[in-house]
Amino acid sequence: MSATLTRRAWLAGAVSAAAAARGLTALAQPPSAGGLDVAELTERVAVISGAGANVTVVRTPAGLALVDAGSPERTADLLELLSRRWPGVPVREVFNTNWRPEHTGANAALRESGARIRAHENTRLWMGAEFDVQWAGYRHERRAPAALPTDTFYDSGSVDLGGVTLRWGHLPRAHTDGDIYVAVPDDDVVVASDLLAVEGWPVVDFETGGWIGGMVEATRALLGAAGSATRIVPAAGGAVTREALETQLDLCTAAMEQVAETYRAGGTLEDFLAAEPLAAFEGVRGDPKSFLVLVYQGAYYHVRQLGGII
Repeated sequence: MSATLTRRAWLAGAVSAAAAARGLTALAQPPSAGGLDVAELTERVAVISGAGANVTVVRTPAGLALVDAGSPERTADLLELLSRRWPGVPVREVFNTNWRPEHTGANAALRESGARIRAHENTRLWMGAEFDVQWAGYRHERRAPAALPTDTFYDSGSVDLGGVTLRWGHLPRAHTDGDIYVAVPDDDVVVASDLLAVEGWPVVDFETGGWIGGMVEATRALLGAAGSATRIVPAAGGAVTREALETQLDLCTAAMEQVAETYRAGGTLEDFLAAEPLAAFEGVRGDPKSFLVLVYQGAYYHVRQLGGII
């Protein structure tokens, strides 16, 4: 360990970061008061907004595939829209891109109707546990067994649905430790979900396994999966192109480089914030303090990976 960075300094920084993070927006957001909107990306891929996180719908010869399942409060609205927009077409496959409630709300109802629910094993474990996300003031209650994924995995994979292939990729320890993206190669669509923040700042939820280094690597992996014309679907907002990923890589890299430098120097959270590593991005995204607090506190658990510290 560097002589200037003691365990006491680490703990002091972590405590101040935790205090600064209190009162941040909770993970489970209230549902939209309005109706649900549908945006067509291709002839068979559409994005539903207003149900929680974006719900991507892929129509295949075998039935519908959904990437994410909205929030619990909007389940009835989501199911009604699906039956009205795609009458007589059952939902066969559902992917949960992470454990958060706004991605998994309709799981139980869709599973009861015969859908297979796919997710990373860590997502299933988080959903089945009681825990606190202290930085957000959020208490997660154990989900009912009927809401849990039916099929879990540890790595990337694919499924063929009547000749339409969907591929998923696991991107570890980024937003959480169970993040996946889902691609529809024939339509050149990639669903990045919470691995991409377009207007605000990414969330690196260190309490469920995320950290800034993982977000850097995940963004690079998404760039590797996206071509110049690929439509990329974030958890919130409309579909975007590679440029949004390139911007996110720049800002995440800047944050990671500065947090590493701060830790190597034995610096505190206040030192990290004072360095203003994201000043160039504030004009578009606003105050980065909440994001930087998560970056600093999460980096505490990855000091070996930052290099030059211990």
